Amino acid sequence: MTPRLASRFSRQRVGFRSHQPLSDDQIRQYAPSIFAEEKHGSRSTRYTCIPTIDVVQALRREGFEPFEVAQTKVRDEGKREHAKHMLRLRHADQVNAAEANEIILLNSHDGTSSYQMLAGVFRFACANGMVCGDVVEDLRIPHRGDVVGEVVNGAFRVLDQFGQVVESREEMKSLQLNQEEQAIFARAALSLKYDTETAAAPVTEDQVLSTRRLDDRGGDLWRTFNRVQENLIRGGLDARTTTGKRTRTRPVQGIDTNVKLNRALWTLAEEMRRLKG
Repeated sequence: MTPRLASRFSRQRVGFRSHQPLSDDQIRQYAPSIFAEEKHGSRSTRYTCIPTIDVVQALRREGFEPFEVAQTKVRDEGKREHAKHMLRLRHADQVNAAEANEIILLNSHDGTSSYQMLAGVFRFACANGMVCGDVVEDLRIPHRGDVVGEVVNGAFRVLDQFGQVVESREEMKSLQLNQEEQAIFARAALSLKYDTETAAAPVTEDQVLSTRRLDDRGGDLWRTFNRVQENLIRGGLDARTTTGKRTRTRPVQGIDTNVKLNRALWTLAEEMRRLKG
């Protein structure tokens, strides 16, 4: 059966996700910089160019497979083959999980990013991935030395810490929020995306708390967090500009913006968990 694939296009990023592990051809189509064999001309002699695909191949040998790929779009075509890119990988034991733990790998060969490894959770119900905040340690690996070995070791370090993610997730599911607490969470989330100190957010708390599917109905912290996260990241909500013009919120597509907002939302949920727990 042909897997259902998702493509996302924006001015900041081109992305692609599949329900099955991505092939090299699929990765190359959406993120050619992953195959860069030389560094960008702006990098110094101390910079070691290790093609990201070499790291991916090493991770595959250790049981990790990529399920999502994205690359930042750049105006300078000379940087297209070296631009910042992202891969979300899942270990073999997570392939059929309802909520899969994923390792997010970021890199570039133009100096905009070192190798970075973050922890993430992919929720199949909404086909939306979140980035864990302060639950697990983020890893940054410079472009020098044994990059491939350090990234592989780092992947297992992140994997080992997913027990904390699962523990936090299960506790969020057990904590009920009343309507006022849900509104407080939504208000704080809006302030993370919009500058609500200078102008009102283009959407309301009720809108970001709205349910897109029956399974997300409920007042526990996990469902509240998921509804807010999906509505803010995926966009599509009826909104009004500061001048009163009708519009719709846009999805958060840029790699850096997506990671930053996702992490902030996870941290917000963690703080609510600590307060309620």
